[in-house]
Amino acid sequence: MATVESTATATQVIAVGVRFRPAGRIYFYAPAAFTLTTGTWVIAPTAKGLEAARVVLAPRPVDVAELGPEGLRPVSRLATEDDLRDMLANKAREKDALVRCARRIEQHGLPMKLVEAEYTFDGSRLTFYFASEQRVDFRGLVRDLATVFHTRIELRQISARDHAKMLGGVGPCGKTLCCSSWLTDFGVVSIKMAKEQGLPLNPGKISGVCGRLMCCLAYENENYVEAKREMPGYNEIVSTASGPGRVVGINVPKEAVDVMLESGATIRFPVKEIDWKGRESDAARPPTHHGNCGGGNGSCERCRARKAAEAAESAGRSDAHPGAASPPTDTPHD
Repeated sequence: MATVESTATATQVIAVGVRFRPAGRIYFYAPAAFTLTTGTWVIAPTAKGLEAARVVLAPRPVDVAELGPEGLRPVSRLATEDDLRDMLANKAREKDALVRCARRIEQHGLPMKLVEAEYTFDGSRLTFYFASEQRVDFRGLVRDLATVFHTRIELRQISARDHAKMLGGVGPCGKTLCCSSWLTDFGVVSIKMAKEQGLPLNPGKISGVCGRLMCCLAYENENYVEAKREMPGYNEIVSTASGPGRVVGINVPKEAVDVMLESGATIRFPVKEIDWKGRESDAARPPTHHGNCGGGNGSCERCRARKAAEAAESAGRSDAHPGAASPPTDTPHD
């Protein structure tokens, strides 16, 4: 622990990352005096009380700005064998609670699709997650369930994406759903991303098991946008080895375009073998940037060119104003 703490700076604290659910969000806690490694079960305080969590990030320096307004709370203790047995017992109780709650929902005639039941670690609260296409007045149901389970009851309506995340499944790609295996937060996904990547706008082709646009549409969208900046657009006139023609198709993965020649024939040409009006020369074209360069401070071609330009600009300002301080050069990418 002393070795880890020695690497923290004034704006960092030593924290351990834990998850309360598989593929759930990571929460940071102070390791206190415990020796924690990945996979260790701990008991940690939450807004609902004490909960069992699993360590997924060993103690490490974390920026204070990432911790949020509540700050860093310490881990209460290590989970014992009795705690783990209680967790398994709660799982069995949750299955029974799910069945009994479903019966009550049917009796009340509410438009709810029950998804999951969850007991807190100490059993003081029972939460039911449900999906519905409309707002549901479940106040009468809550009172009924409280008399059945003799504990605090909470009903929480979830979205279609959260519904799929809890249930799990297999996507069209044949792999386990991203949301239920590793995706912690749902990003913004739009139909524009499908258009940008040339995908068919058929809901059955671009929708996930949740019925919403697939999250994976956003994974490579930035690469497509970046690549298309160095390619001619649709209907643009280009010059090829076989003569002039009009672009009728764009293939980003192969860095090629389909060109319809004056003869009516359509031929696929690599982008580097054609020319078009407005195309920048290799010297004027912005350097290539790859996504793993360190967020704009890495060693890729674009980062090196940006740093060199900023250094030259800073030197010019220093010559013009010897007493002025140079601005910072670690600006992010546009």
